[in-house]
Amino acid sequence: MERRLAIEGMTCASCVGRVEKALNGVPGVERATVNLATEQASVVAKGELPVETLVAAVKSAGYGARELSEDAKPADDARFKGNETWRVALAAALSAPLVVPMLLMPLGVHWMAPLPVEAALASVVQFFLGARFYRAAWAALKARSGNMDLLVALGTSAAFALRYFESSSVVITLVLLGKWLEARAKRQTTEAIRALQKLRPERARVRRDGRVVELPLADVRTGDVVAVRPGERFPVDGVIAEGTGHVDESLLTGESLPVAKEPGDRATAGALNLDAFILMTVTAVGAETTLARIIRMVESAQTGKAPVQRLVDRVSELFVPAIVLLAALTIVAWGLLRGDWNLAVVNGVAVLVIACPCALGLATPAAIMVGTGAAARRGILIKDAEALELTQGLKTIAFDKTGTLTEGRPAIERIQALGVAENELIRIAASVQAKSEHPLARALVALAAEREAGLADAVGARAIAGRGISAQVDGRQIAIGNARLMADLGIEATALADETHTVSWIAETSPTKRLLGVVSFSDPVKPTAREAIARLGALGVKTVLITGDNAGTAARVAAELGIVEVHAGILPAEKAGIVASLRARDGLVGMVGDGLNDAPALAAADVGFALSTGTDVAMHAAGVTLMRGEPALVADAVLLSRRTYRKIRQNLFWAFVYNVVGIPLAASGHLSPMIAGAAMAFSSFSVVANALLLRR
Repeated sequence: MERRLAIEGMTCASCVGRVEKALNGVPGVERATVNLATEQASVVAKGELPVETLVAAVKSAGYGARELSEDAKPADDARFKGNETWRVALAAALSAPLVVPMLLMPLGVHWMAPLPVEAALASVVQFFLGARFYRAAWAALKARSGNMDLLVALGTSAAFALRYFESSSVVITLVLLGKWLEARAKRQTTEAIRALQKLRPERARVRRDGRVVELPLADVRTGDVVAVRPGERFPVDGVIAEGTGHVDESLLTGESLPVAKEPGDRATAGALNLDAFILMTVTAVGAETTLARIIRMVESAQTGKAPVQRLVDRVSELFVPAIVLLAALTIVAWGLLRGDWNLAVVNGVAVLVIACPCALGLATPAAIMVGTGAAARRGILIKDAEALELTQGLKTIAFDKTGTLTEGRPAIERIQALGVAENELIRIAASVQAKSEHPLARALVALAAEREAGLADAVGARAIAGRGISAQVDGRQIAIGNARLMADLGIEATALADETHTVSWIAETSPTKRLLGVVSFSDPVKPTAREAIARLGALGVKTVLITGDNAGTAARVAAELGIVEVHAGILPAEKAGIVASLRARDGLVGMVGDGLNDAPALAAADVGFALSTGTDVAMHAAGVTLMRGEPALVADAVLLSRRTYRKIRQNLFWAFVYNVVGIPLAASGHLSPMIAGAAMAFSSFSVVANALLLRR
């Protein structure tokens, strides 16, 4: 069972560690992950766990929590409605009379407000507008921990007590401004989720008892017939029953051009009906729709924690106690060495103020949120942060052939019949394959319908994994499959082999054993396949072809695409072994596939890429789902992952450098508390702003 919680009151990476520790300490919790950028927690528990227990654990750590529902929207909190804006504006207005006299002194203007007036102005800033820091600091102390608010509260209180009113007021104003800017920037990182959730209509027009009625989505059921007018979005998933037109699926798949739809085609919740009145039969509603699954996947990736974050968490856990100790040592050292205890306290305050673990806590999740959001807009769904991190390091990517690099809609090239008429061979083969969803089977059934060959009842149809299918037709046992199946049956088939195409042999195994004929298929390569292989090569990623097809067909496709390494005639169960051997040889390995038989290999790879045009099983086994059946999206995913992790490295570098450089400067007396406050306030904002550059 998994629950999502909105966490209130977190300000830095130390807060994240404390909330995670509290949640992981709840009996029954297997794993809890907290994200500072989204201010959410994901909790995986064994069996049913009351949400009240989790909320109580978070509150015991000094924070607030509430459960997020399945369709919860990203927080649109008060700070964007002016609540935080007026606080920042008021703090700046009250601090101005304290700071302006200092700025005028170099110009020869010597004027200062009376001390009681300065004290009154500073008191409002310190104890009213800055009350949030005291509340959060007290909660941290009760939990025997520390956070950014504790540093700010200690530093500004010391400055206030020493009558450095301008310093205490300006620091609080700058911190409030920095958090306001950071919050605005963080809100932009959730735009991908926000855009997806706006696609969901709240009501649907349903045909009931011969008339169309408008109902809330919660009342729509599978099997209902829903009417969708031009200009409206599909409220649910379904199959088009009436109407032919064009649909805009760009926000779901990244495909910029409208897609033609006709009866029998699938339609997805959130897609925009452009130009036709359409009736559709509902196949999925609510949380089971494709749109809902996409939103869950993006949320999972954005809430999750990348492996690189573990180092940051370990540093942040010790950060605040270390800074408090360093500030105390700074005060003692300056006081004893210089004898100026006022100056000693000022420098200690500067250390407390400039040291902030916020930037460290935001460096990774902010980049991951923007990166996964940018990927979703392009039709690339990344399951979790770990998949995103691993994708950028892939050395080799293996591709399935049929439906992945090729169109997956084979056309019959040639038919050779032995001892039976050609139409009779087609009738027998199509009868055996009538209920199969395999692309080759569909091609045979379509040809039988085209030639009006008719179909017989097939009895006892049985799929033979990686080889073919058998069934009884007209009292005869018929087997259809590849060379391996014919070899298993002891039937000589090499004389009719076509090494450049996919072939299916048709044989009678009872009452007599004989070859009835062979059908050759061609499956054109997808238009973007060659571009995908070339781009991966330019990125330094080796490509491999793994297919169950014959060596000749595989070699022809590989040569056309520029793939050097080919593994042909591979059974589904053997694909995972090939992937394992590639990993042992090359390092991190990705696997791209679309079918049920690709699922073991997708799961065995470090990162599995599943095409959404394939099976649900393949998508569940994969770490990345490509919403369009274009192999070029694999290269896009690798490139976007690399850019995201470049941003993570940049953010972590500057976050560490900021503290490594700033803290010694403050301790040595080279930074005033006001400059330290400004630097601290803008450090977090700069990290989020740098991550937002990924949207370009």
